Amino acid sequence: MSDSDIEDSSAPLIEHLAELRTRIIRAVLAFVVGMVICFAVASPILDFLLVPIEKSMRALGNPNPVMQYTAPQEYFFTLIRISMVGGLAISFPVIAYQLWRFVAPGLYRNEKNAFLPFLIASPVLFLMGAAFAQYVVVPLAMTFFLGFADLPSFVGALVTNGGDVAAASTDTGIDIVFNGKVNESLDITLKMIVAFGLCFQLPVLLTLMGKAGLATARGLRATRKYAVVGILTVAALVTPPDVTTQLILFVVVYGLYEVSIFLVARVEKKRTEELRAAGVLDEDEDLFAEFDEDDK
Repeated sequence: MSDSDIEDSSAPLIEHLAELRTRIIRAVLAFVVGMVICFAVASPILDFLLVPIEKSMRALGNPNPVMQYTAPQEYFFTLIRISMVGGLAISFPVIAYQLWRFVAPGLYRNEKNAFLPFLIASPVLFLMGAAFAQYVVVPLAMTFFLGFADLPSFVGALVTNGGDVAAASTDTGIDIVFNGKVNESLDITLKMIVAFGLCFQLPVLLTLMGKAGLATARGLRATRKYAVVGILTVAALVTPPDVTTQLILFVVVYGLYEVSIFLVARVEKKRTEELRAAGVLDEDEDLFAEFDEDDK
Protein backbone atom coordinates (compact mmCIF):
# COMPACT_ATOMS: atom_id res chain seq x y z
CA MET A 1 0.00 0.00 0.00
CA SER A 2 1.64 3.24 -1.13
CA ASP A 3 1.43 6.56 0.66
CA SER A 4 -0.55 7.95 -2.26
CA ASP A 5 -3.42 5.58 -1.40
CA ILE A 6 -4.25 7.50 1.75
CA GLU A 7 -5.32 11.10 2.00
CA ASP A 8 -3.41 13.63 4.01
CA SER A 9 -4.65 13.36 7.59
CA SER A 10 -1.79 14.97 9.48
CA ALA A 11 -3.82 17.91 10.70
CA PRO A 12 -3.11 18.95 14.28
CA LEU A 13 -5.30 17.65 17.07
CA ILE A 14 -7.05 21.01 17.47
CA GLU A 15 -8.10 20.97 13.83
CA HIS A 16 -9.50 17.45 14.23
CA LEU A 17 -11.47 18.52 17.30
CA ALA A 18 -12.78 21.58 15.45
CA GLU A 19 -13.81 19.35 12.55
CA LEU A 20 -15.55 16.97 14.96
CA ARG A 21 -17.41 19.87 16.57
CA THR A 22 -18.57 21.10 13.18
CA ARG A 23 -19.81 17.67 12.17
CA ILE A 24 -21.64 17.19 15.49
CA ILE A 25 -23.32 20.60 15.20
CA ARG A 26 -24.51 19.84 11.67
CA ALA A 27 -25.80 16.43 12.75
CA VAL A 28 -27.68 17.93 15.71
CA LEU A 29 -29.17 20.66 13.51
CA ALA A 30 -30.34 18.03 11.03
CA PHE A 31 -31.95 16.09 13.88
CA VAL A 32 -33.72 19.20 15.20
CA VAL A 33 -35.01 20.08 11.73
CA GLY A 34 -36.22 16.52 11.22
CA MET A 35 -37.89 16.56 14.63
CA VAL A 36 -39.72 19.82 13.84
CA ILE A 37 -40.90 18.42 10.52
CA CYS A 38 -42.19 15.25 12.18
CA PHE A 39 -43.89 17.21 14.96
CA ALA A 40 -45.86 19.11 12.32
CA VAL A 41 -47.32 15.81 11.11
CA ALA A 42 -47.07 13.89 14.38
CA SER A 43 -50.81 13.22 14.62
CA PRO A 44 -51.02 11.45 11.22
CA ILE A 45 -47.89 9.48 12.12
CA LEU A 46 -49.52 8.45 15.41
CA ASP A 47 -52.66 7.38 13.54
CA PHE A 48 -50.49 5.28 11.22
CA LEU A 49 -48.64 3.62 14.11
CA LEU A 50 -51.95 2.79 15.82
CA VAL A 51 -53.42 1.15 12.71
CA PRO A 52 -52.50 -2.41 13.88
CA ILE A 53 -54.33 -2.04 17.20
CA GLU A 54 -57.27 -0.35 15.46
CA LYS A 55 -57.66 -3.24 13.01
CA SER A 56 -57.25 -5.78 15.80
CA MET A 57 -59.99 -4.11 17.88
CA ARG A 58 -62.35 -4.00 14.90
CA ALA A 59 -61.63 -7.64 14.07
CA LEU A 60 -62.44 -8.61 17.67
CA GLY A 61 -65.86 -6.94 17.56
CA ASN A 62 -65.34 -3.29 18.48
CA PRO A 63 -66.82 -1.20 15.63
CA ASN A 64 -65.69 2.10 17.14
CA PRO A 65 -62.11 1.82 18.51
CA VAL A 66 -61.15 4.67 20.84
CA MET A 67 -57.84 5.37 22.60
CA GLN A 68 -57.52 7.62 25.64
CA TYR A 69 -54.96 9.57 27.63
CA THR A 70 -55.27 10.24 31.35
CA ALA A 71 -52.96 13.19 31.95
CA PRO A 72 -53.11 16.66 30.36
CA GLN A 73 -49.50 16.46 29.13
CA GLU A 74 -49.61 12.83 28.05
CA TYR A 75 -50.74 13.34 24.46
CA PHE A 76 -48.26 16.19 23.93
CA PHE A 77 -45.29 14.14 25.12
CA THR A 78 -46.49 11.22 23.02
CA LEU A 79 -46.22 13.47 19.96
CA ILE A 80 -42.76 14.55 21.16
CA ARG A 81 -41.65 10.92 21.31
CA ILE A 82 -42.92 10.33 17.80
CA SER A 83 -41.15 13.49 16.63
CA MET A 84 -37.84 12.38 18.15
CA VAL A 85 -37.95 8.92 16.58
CA GLY A 86 -39.12 10.30 13.25
CA GLY A 87 -36.57 13.12 13.35
CA LEU A 88 -33.79 10.62 13.93
CA ALA A 89 -35.00 8.54 10.98
CA ILE A 90 -35.21 11.56 8.67
CA SER A 91 -31.86 12.99 9.70
CA PHE A 92 -29.99 9.67 9.66
CA PRO A 93 -28.64 10.18 6.10
CA VAL A 94 -27.24 13.56 7.13
CA ILE A 95 -25.81 12.17 10.38
CA ALA A 96 -24.25 9.24 8.53
CA TYR A 97 -22.79 11.62 5.93
CA GLN A 98 -21.25 13.80 8.64
CA LEU A 99 -19.75 10.70 10.27
CA TRP A 100 -18.44 9.58 6.91
CA ARG A 101 -16.87 12.97 6.16
CA PHE A 102 -15.10 12.91 9.52
CA VAL A 103 -13.60 9.41 9.26
CA ALA A 104 -13.07 9.25 5.47
CA PRO A 105 -9.78 11.21 5.39
CA GLY A 106 -8.20 8.55 7.60
CA LEU A 107 -9.26 5.61 5.46
CA TYR A 108 -7.53 4.02 2.50
CA ARG A 109 -9.38 4.19 -0.78
CA ASN A 110 -10.21 0.48 -0.72
CA GLU A 111 -11.50 0.87 2.84
CA LYS A 112 -13.76 3.70 1.70
CA ASN A 113 -15.13 1.60 -1.13
CA ALA A 114 -15.79 -1.25 1.32
CA PHE A 115 -17.38 0.87 4.04
CA LEU A 116 -19.68 3.07 1.96
CA PRO A 117 -22.12 0.29 0.89
CA PHE A 118 -22.79 -0.52 4.54
CA LEU A 119 -23.85 3.08 5.20
CA ILE A 120 -26.49 2.59 2.52
CA ALA A 121 -27.49 -0.96 3.47
CA SER A 122 -27.92 -0.24 7.16
CA PRO A 123 -30.87 2.21 6.94
CA VAL A 124 -32.48 0.15 4.18
CA LEU A 125 -32.40 -2.99 6.32
CA PHE A 126 -33.67 -1.05 9.34
CA LEU A 127 -36.64 0.20 7.32
CA MET A 128 -37.33 -3.34 6.13
CA GLY A 129 -37.32 -4.58 9.73
CA ALA A 130 -39.53 -1.70 10.86
CA ALA A 131 -42.02 -2.37 8.05
CA PHE A 132 -42.05 -6.07 8.88
CA ALA A 133 -42.83 -5.23 12.52
CA GLN A 134 -45.54 -2.70 11.64
CA TYR A 135 -47.39 -4.83 9.10
CA VAL A 136 -46.82 -8.37 10.40
CA VAL A 137 -45.61 -8.64 13.99
CA VAL A 138 -47.49 -5.83 15.73
CA PRO A 139 -50.91 -6.90 14.36
CA LEU A 140 -50.25 -10.45 15.57
CA ALA A 141 -49.16 -9.15 18.97
CA MET A 142 -52.20 -6.90 19.35
CA THR A 143 -54.58 -9.68 18.33
CA PHE A 144 -52.94 -12.01 20.85
CA PHE A 145 -53.10 -9.55 23.76
CA LEU A 146 -56.54 -8.15 23.02
CA GLY A 147 -57.95 -11.64 22.60
CA PHE A 148 -57.98 -11.92 26.40
CA ALA A 149 -60.03 -8.75 26.95
CA ASP A 150 -63.66 -7.81 26.44
CA LEU A 151 -63.85 -4.88 24.02
CA PRO A 152 -66.67 -2.39 24.60
CA SER A 153 -68.68 -1.20 21.62
CA PHE A 154 -67.69 2.34 22.53
CA VAL A 155 -65.82 4.05 25.35
CA GLY A 156 -68.03 5.86 27.83
CA ALA A 157 -70.84 3.35 27.61
CA LEU A 158 -71.70 4.07 31.22
CA VAL A 159 -72.76 7.67 30.48
CA THR A 160 -76.07 8.43 28.77
CA ASN A 161 -76.70 11.31 26.37
CA GLY A 162 -78.32 13.24 29.17
CA GLY A 163 -75.27 12.89 31.35
CA ASP A 164 -76.82 10.36 33.71
CA VAL A 165 -74.78 7.33 34.69
CA ALA A 166 -76.28 4.10 33.45
CA ALA A 167 -75.52 0.57 34.48
CA ALA A 168 -72.83 -1.13 32.43
CA SER A 169 -74.78 -4.35 32.33
CA THR A 170 -77.96 -5.86 33.66
CA ASP A 171 -76.00 -8.84 34.87
CA THR A 172 -74.23 -9.03 38.18
CA GLY A 173 -70.48 -8.71 38.51
CA ILE A 174 -67.91 -6.31 37.07
CA ASP A 175 -67.31 -5.71 33.38
CA ILE A 176 -63.58 -5.84 32.64
CA VAL A 177 -62.96 -4.10 29.33
CA PHE A 178 -60.02 -2.67 27.40
CA ASN A 179 -59.77 1.11 27.31
CA GLY A 180 -56.39 1.61 25.69
CA LYS A 181 -54.00 4.44 26.56
CA VAL A 182 -52.25 6.13 23.66
CA ASN A 183 -48.73 6.18 25.13
CA GLU A 184 -48.79 2.57 26.34
CA SER A 185 -50.09 1.20 23.04
CA LEU A 186 -47.57 3.29 21.12
CA ASP A 187 -44.80 2.02 23.40
CA ILE A 188 -45.44 -1.57 22.29
CA THR A 189 -45.39 -0.59 18.62
CA LEU A 190 -42.18 1.45 18.89
CA LYS A 191 -40.40 -1.30 20.82
CA MET A 192 -41.34 -3.84 18.14
CA ILE A 193 -40.22 -1.52 15.34
CA VAL A 194 -36.87 -0.78 16.98
CA ALA A 195 -36.28 -4.43 17.93
CA PHE A 196 -36.93 -5.75 14.43
CA GLY A 197 -35.05 -2.88 12.83
CA LEU A 198 -31.99 -3.79 14.90
CA CYS A 199 -32.39 -7.52 14.21
CA PHE A 200 -32.31 -6.77 10.49
CA GLN A 201 -28.85 -5.23 10.99
CA LEU A 202 -27.38 -8.71 11.52
CA PRO A 203 -26.01 -9.11 7.95
CA VAL A 204 -24.36 -5.68 8.13
CA LEU A 205 -22.79 -6.40 11.51
CA LEU A 206 -21.47 -9.86 10.66
CA THR A 207 -20.19 -8.84 7.23
CA LEU A 208 -18.30 -5.92 8.75
CA MET A 209 -16.84 -8.32 11.31
CA GLY A 210 -15.84 -10.60 8.43
CA LYS A 211 -14.07 -7.73 6.68
CA ALA A 212 -12.26 -6.89 9.91
CA GLY A 213 -11.24 -10.52 10.41
CA LEU A 214 -13.33 -10.88 13.56
CA ALA A 215 -15.71 -13.45 12.03
CA THR A 216 -15.32 -16.21 9.45
CA ALA A 217 -17.78 -18.24 7.47
CA ARG A 218 -16.42 -21.39 9.09
CA GLY A 219 -16.87 -19.95 12.56
CA LEU A 220 -20.42 -18.85 11.81
CA ARG A 221 -21.29 -22.29 10.44
CA ALA A 222 -19.80 -23.95 13.51
CA THR A 223 -21.88 -21.81 15.86
CA ARG A 224 -25.22 -22.42 14.15
CA LYS A 225 -26.60 -24.34 17.13
CA TYR A 226 -25.69 -21.51 19.49
CA ALA A 227 -27.18 -19.00 17.06
CA VAL A 228 -30.45 -20.96 17.10
CA VAL A 229 -30.58 -20.79 20.90
CA GLY A 230 -29.72 -17.09 20.90
CA ILE A 231 -32.32 -16.23 18.27
CA LEU A 232 -35.00 -18.19 20.13
CA THR A 233 -34.08 -16.32 23.31
CA VAL A 234 -34.35 -12.96 21.56
CA ALA A 235 -37.68 -14.02 20.04
CA ALA A 236 -39.01 -14.88 23.48
CA LEU A 237 -37.92 -11.51 24.90
CA VAL A 238 -39.09 -9.09 22.21
CA THR A 239 -42.29 -10.77 21.04
CA PRO A 240 -45.54 -11.70 22.79
CA PRO A 241 -45.69 -15.13 24.40
CA ASP A 242 -47.40 -16.79 21.45
CA VAL A 243 -45.73 -19.40 19.29
CA THR A 244 -46.74 -17.88 15.96
CA THR A 245 -45.03 -14.52 16.48
CA GLN A 246 -41.93 -16.10 17.99
CA LEU A 247 -41.69 -18.56 15.09
CA ILE A 248 -41.94 -15.73 12.55
CA LEU A 249 -39.14 -13.79 14.23
CA PHE A 250 -36.99 -16.91 14.49
CA VAL A 251 -37.41 -17.80 10.81
CA VAL A 252 -36.64 -14.24 9.67
CA VAL A 253 -33.59 -13.69 11.89
CA TYR A 254 -32.18 -17.15 11.24
CA GLY A 255 -32.59 -16.51 7.52
CA LEU A 256 -30.58 -13.31 7.96
CA TYR A 257 -27.93 -15.33 9.80
CA GLU A 258 -27.58 -17.69 6.83
CA VAL A 259 -27.41 -14.71 4.48
CA SER A 260 -24.62 -13.33 6.69
CA ILE A 261 -22.65 -16.56 6.33
CA PHE A 262 -22.94 -16.29 2.54
CA LEU A 263 -21.80 -12.65 2.58
CA VAL A 264 -18.82 -13.38 4.84
CA ALA A 265 -17.82 -16.26 2.54
CA ARG A 266 -17.94 -13.83 -0.40
CA VAL A 267 -15.70 -11.43 1.52
CA GLU A 268 -13.20 -14.23 2.19
CA LYS A 269 -13.21 -15.29 -1.46
CA LYS A 270 -12.59 -11.73 -2.63
CA ARG A 271 -9.76 -11.29 -0.11
CA THR A 272 -8.12 -14.52 -1.31
CA GLU A 273 -8.30 -13.35 -4.93
CA GLU A 274 -6.74 -10.00 -4.01
CA LEU A 275 -3.88 -11.73 -2.18
CA ARG A 276 -3.28 -13.98 -5.18
CA ALA A 277 -3.23 -10.98 -7.50
CA ALA A 278 -0.71 -9.29 -5.20
CA GLY A 279 1.51 -12.39 -5.23
CA VAL A 280 1.10 -13.09 -1.52
CA LEU A 281 -0.60 -16.44 -2.24
CA ASP A 282 0.10 -18.97 -4.96
CA GLU A 283 -2.62 -19.90 -7.40
CA ASP A 284 -3.13 -23.26 -5.68
CA GLU A 285 -3.24 -21.71 -2.19
CA ASP A 286 -6.42 -20.62 -0.48
CA LEU A 287 -6.24 -18.47 2.63
CA PHE A 288 -9.54 -19.92 3.88
CA ALA A 289 -9.16 -23.46 2.50
CA GLU A 290 -9.35 -25.00 5.93
CA PHE A 291 -12.66 -23.25 6.54
CA ASP A 292 -14.35 -25.40 3.93
CA GLU A 293 -13.54 -28.70 5.63
CA ASP A 294 -16.72 -28.59 7.68
CA ASP A 295 -18.82 -28.51 4.50
CA LYS A 296 -17.20 -31.55 2.87
